[in-house]
Amino acid sequence: MESTRQAKISRLLQKELSEIFRQQTAKTHGVIVSVSAVRVSPDLSIARAYLSVFPSDKAPEMIESINASSKTVRYELAQKVRFQLRKVPELHFYLDDSLDYIANIDSLLEK
Repeated sequence: MESTRQAKISRLLQKELSEIFRQQTAKTHGVIVSVSAVRVSPDLSIARAYLSVFPSDKAPEMIESINASSKTVRYELAQKVRFQLRKVPELHFYLDDSLDYIANIDSLLEK
């Protein structure tokens, strides 16, 4: 069960990470990265962000490059939330493939 504090921090991190990725992907034309969910550990030390990448064929390389630059993303996030959070959690990024799963189910139902 997620506490109220965890839920508030998750929403804050999701909003700010979405803005960071929107600014970064504006430079790379044709690729859109959105943050679908953020889960924070009970001790608020680790945040798992689930990213949705469009087009989905570029998803593995985008997740790999984002994980490689996670310290830079964490620093940018810390600059944005420095007045709300004392310590920014460690970030882990995962691919959210739920949209691909939904598309696959839709195509199977059409057949």
